[in-house]
Parts: sequence; structure tokens; C-alpha cells
Amino acid sequence: MILHVDMDAFFASIEQAINPRLKGKPLIVGSRGNKMHTVVCAASYAAKALGIHSGMASREAFARCPDLEFVEADQAKYIWTSEQIYELLKGFNLPLNYASIDEFQMDLTGCQDLISLGKEVKKQIYANFNITASVGIAKNWLLAKMASKINKPDGLTLINDKNFETILRQTSLDKLCGMGGKTGANFIASGLKTCWDLYLNLPAFFDQNPGKFDENPGKFDENSGKSSEKPKSVSHSYTLPKVQINPQVIQAWIRLLSEMVATRLRDKNLVSQTVHLWLNGPEIGNFGAQKTYQTQTNDGYEIYQKALKIMANSNLKNPRIRAIGVTCSSLSWSTSQPLLSEEIRREGLIRALDRINNRFGEGSIYPAITSFTR
Repeated sequence: MILHVDMDAFFASIEQAINPRLKGKPLIVGSRGNKMHTVVCAASYAAKALGIHSGMASREAFARCPDLEFVEADQAKYIWTSEQIYELLKGFNLPLNYASIDEFQMDLTGCQDLISLGKEVKKQIYANFNITASVGIAKNWLLAKMASKINKPDGLTLINDKNFETILRQTSLDKLCGMGGKTGANFIASGLKTCWDLYLNLPAFFDQNPGKFDENPGKFDENSGKSSEKPKSVSHSYTLPKVQINPQVIQAWIRLLSEMVATRLRDKNLVSQTVHLWLNGPEIGNFGAQKTYQTQTNDGYEIYQKALKIMANSNLKNPRIRAIGVTCSSLSWSTSQPLLSEEIRREGLIRALDRINNRFGEGSIYPAITSFTR
């Protein structure tokens, strides 16, 4: 059995835990300082109840709720909290997978009282961080992730043989991991409305490698169990607070963006062969270069090193940089379990974030916008 931890409105909840005045209020976290000209990175549940959601233009969010609270995103704070939650979960001494910044999975093989364990996970997270998590428990990664979404926020759902059919009948297909894009639209157009409809037609989708981390939920076709739908590229970009010439700061940003791209690749079980670096500055305008390698990777440090080599071979001499972007393309499905970040690499990323915040002041880091092109 797999236990999936999904933090509730993670970025917004962290801000509310730090500032009790924001508790229970409609709140958005924005990716830029100007609250009327940004994109919603996260929304509290009070804001979600008003129809506000991630990806929405902040101007539209404020139109729905003029009294909306706004907080500028602080990526360093969110990464640090995520790392601390991961360290907390390691204390359960069970196989642990760092799935994304706000999701974690534990292998419960050999565990007996699953509900009590799920309650204890939630209890310890709340006691240590004053934020809630929703937990799903099921026979595999896909179903556990689905279960974690059912009773949000602060939920706990176990899918077993007794309630398997009932839950799948009650869950619309678009709520299933991997069914939010063209694949899901095609199935819905063919008449499949619920997860139970999909199970009756393609039961193998729900039965891959029960209890293992290395399954690939949401990636299948009718023959092999893997989806033909995948993004052409995954990228992160960021416009700096001001034009920057310090190479250490520029490299720290490339490192951060590389790690963020790698996180999304691993979250989707993808690997990349091509790394593209994009730079913008007053003298160089838009500069872009890429290189395709024989080996595939979804490791942030490797992507970072390749991006640095691209920059070193560009003949750019101490350019003034205003914006940076890192893109990975030539994507393939990974055939191995997504790698956990090694301790030294996580610590290196935090140090890079700290250097930037120490230079520009706390809160100078914001989540870059993720781009999936098809």
C-alpha cells in the first residue's frame, strides 16, 4: 500500500501560518510584486470558494473579491518548508518518495493499522508547521494520489476492495492524474465520464505495479500502459528585480530554474536530452542556445551544469542580464523511479536561494512561471 501526502493550498497555507491575521481569509499568492499585474500562484480555500484558482490573472481575482489579501511569493520559504516536512516524514522509517514540493509518498508494505498511521502523519505535520495535509492510502501510487484529493482540505481517505467501486463511480475522470489534458478529453468525448467507466474499459490502468513507487500513473496507451501524450518541453523563466551583472547571482538563478524544471520533469516521470538556455539583457537582447546530449536526465544539477556550459560557449562576456529561462526538450518517459534529491544537492539549492535573498532582501525570490508547450 502507498500513502500519498498532499499539502493543502501549500503556499497560501504557509503564509497564513506565518501571519495569523490571514487565517480563514481569501488570500492569493502572486508571482510578482504588483498585485494587480501578476498571476495567482496559489489561493487559500476561502479564495477558492469564490472561484479563484492558480493560473488566474490577479486582476480577475480582485474583480471577484475586492477585499482579497495578497502576498508576494517567496520560493525559498516554500522550498525550506517542503524540505523540513520531508525530514519529518523520514522519521517514520518507511520508504519515502519526494514527489514534488507539496507531495510525498510512503511505502506502507508491512504496516498494519493504515488509518492510524495516516492520522499520525497528518498530526505531526500540523503540530510542527501549523498547516494541514490531506492523505490518501491505496494499493498503488495512482489511486493513493486520487484518494488524497477526495476529502480536501485536511482529509484522510483509504481506498480498499470494499469501497473501490463506489469511489471510482463517484470520481469524475478529469480528477484522475493524467486525465486533465487531451487524453482525458478524448476519453470523455468517447463517453467515459467517471473513473469507474475507465476501469471497466481499461482496468490495467489502475492495476499497474501495486504498492510500488516506480509505476507511471497517467501515462499509458491501450497496449503498453503508457500514454502517448507528453509535453514537447518543460521550462521555467524569471525576470530579475533589476539588471544583474554579478555572475554568481546569475548562476544561482540558473541553478534554481534548473532545479524547478527538474522537479516538474520528475513529477511527470519524464527525462530530457536537450537543454536550452535563454537570456535577455539590454545589450544582448534575446539570446538563446541549446545542446542535445546522448544521455537523458531529469536531475537538476546535471541540467544546471549543461546550462552553464552553454553559457560558457556563447562568447558572451560579462553580459548584463534582465531575464533568464531554462528549457528541457526532446522528452521521453522515464523507465526508472524518479530520483530523490540527494541531501547535498538540496543543501546546495538552499544555499543558492539564501545568497540571492541575502543580496536582494528576503522575499526577492518568486516562483517562475512553468511553461508546457505542445
